[in-house]
Amino acid sequence: MTAIETDLRAYVRDIPDFPTPGIMFKDVTPLLADPHAFRRATDAMAAPFVDDKVTHVVSMEARGFIFGAPVAQSLGAGFIPVRKKGKLPYETERIEYALEYGSGILEIHRDAYEPPARVLVVDDVLATGGTAAATSELIERIGGQVVGFSFLIGLSFLHGRDKLGSHKVSALITY
Repeated sequence: MTAIETDLRAYVRDIPDFPTPGIMFKDVTPLLADPHAFRRATDAMAAPFVDDKVTHVVSMEARGFIFGAPVAQSLGAGFIPVRKKGKLPYETERIEYALEYGSGILEIHRDAYEPPARVLVVDDVLATGGTAAATSELIERIGGQVVGFSFLIGLSFLHGRDKLGSHKVSALITY
């Protein structure tokens, strides 16, 4: 375990049976409330990608936005939101993807960037990998190149990394 992982784990609390029985929710609000821990986390999420010439950071709603925007600023990149169906005001590209208990639809603006964009996907947690993989497909559909994925937390026991192909994947805290 790295020093930053040890330090940041202290700001993540377990909430049993949320949102449903049997789930151990990783609550990051204590980390967000501490300005030094939050800054340290987002700087560390950006660090592995500093030399990858990232032009845009794409994050999924809602908690992904919290981490994606400061990572984009740290990398000198633009920020692009991926939202649930019907939340973006302009022409969109959409994808339907499998969730643990059903399906979801994500959308991105078709004109989010000019190809060839070099895109980093940022989210709070890598669980089963379905949302991140669907986002990667959306990025590629509109002409972007995914350079990697950066997460605050990775739940390795759910094997989400397996859905992300050969891309560089970073998770600061692993459970």
